[in-house]
Amino acid sequence: MAATDTNAESPRGALTRKTNDLGPTGRCVAANIARLRNARGLSTYRLSDALAALGRHVPPSAITRIEGGTRRVDVDDLMAFAVTLDVSPIALLLPPTIDGQTQITGAGEVPDPNAWAWAMAEQPLSLPDDDDGQAWNDFQTYSRPPGLRHYRGSTPSRQ
Repeated sequence: MAATDTNAESPRGALTRKTNDLGPTGRCVAANIARLRNARGLSTYRLSDALAALGRHVPPSAITRIEGGTRRVDVDDLMAFAVTLDVSPIALLLPPTIDGQTQITGAGEVPDPNAWAWAMAEQPLSLPDDDDGQAWNDFQTYSRPPGLRHYRGSTPSRQ
């Protein structure tokens, strides 16, 4: 899918909409849906029926396109796939590995354990070398609800 410019005019004078190519996270989600569907022994038809039972209509042909990387998964689809496949949404977003590198959209290549810890809100992707605890605490404040935060170092500025 090529990107188009929102300010460019089509031959008929209408504005076109900009789209982004499927990135590393989208490709990972596609691969994980296919992997988990197969591990659960589900055909695209059975998965589609299970999604429909949850109120999320995703036809079998759309599942095939998702798995092939030609259709995107929006966040509501992602959550419905996670419920249907009985996994955490994180299991769809990250590869099922801990001994390599993960491409994270917007962050680039990150060691697998760091990606998983970040996605589970256990630690930031990175911290400044001179962090006195404030960057860690800010991550906790904005990533977890009260009662699940783990502060360290300096006193948290926000609760």
